[in-house]
Amino acid sequence: MDRVRSLNVPPSLGRWVAGVEIAVAAGSAAVDVPDHATTLLLRIEECELIVMGPRTRAAYHMGPPGRSCLRVRMRPGRAQALLGRPLRDIADRALPLRELPGLDIDRLAADPIAALDEALADRPEPPARLEEAARLLLGSTVATTAARLHISERRLHTLFAEGTGLSPKHFARIARVRTVLAAGTGRWSDIAATAGYYDQSHMTGEFRHFMGVPPAAFTAGRRPAATPCTG
Repeated sequence: MDRVRSLNVPPSLGRWVAGVEIAVAAGSAAVDVPDHATTLLLRIEECELIVMGPRTRAAYHMGPPGRSCLRVRMRPGRAQALLGRPLRDIADRALPLRELPGLDIDRLAADPIAALDEALADRPEPPARLEEAARLLLGSTVATTAARLHISERRLHTLFAEGTGLSPKHFARIARVRTVLAAGTGRWSDIAATAGYYDQSHMTGEFRHFMGVPPAAFTAGRRPAATPCTG
């Protein structure tokens, strides 16, 4: 598996960023789990900056040993403000970025936290409605979330499509699978209830859809074959 080191994100940067980590390929099988967030990825050796849209299925891969990358996971709605464009067409895509105004790529590779903090310090923080909607949605339905925000379901759908590249329902489905992955081990029925599934069978079906195998098989290491990384 990749060797991953998480960096400490200061409160000033935490308004924009959900996490920053450096991953180094170990030359063995690794998995990129489904993610509803948009991620800035810097291939450190090439100094190449890429924006990764939400990942709707797990990817099992094997990269050349020693190759490293910096991953900056954005909070809901923040990537839209940073990139200056809606994210409707970005799911499951990797797009090269020649530059981001105010962000020095060389410094980003050398000191990620300082570079990001400087680049985002003077930017006006975008409205928090999408982040609030995402929080409400995890424990509720699309209809109830829209009602609590005093907006229509159609408006909620547009908010998610433009700010995350996903529909509200798809966003919530990925979030629930990530909750199961984060739980690790335990009684599957309890994990299903905590993650917001109807029952264990519902959780197993959803997990298989996103991860390619049932949760018990994934936990035991019986996973789809890894494919070599390209590019």
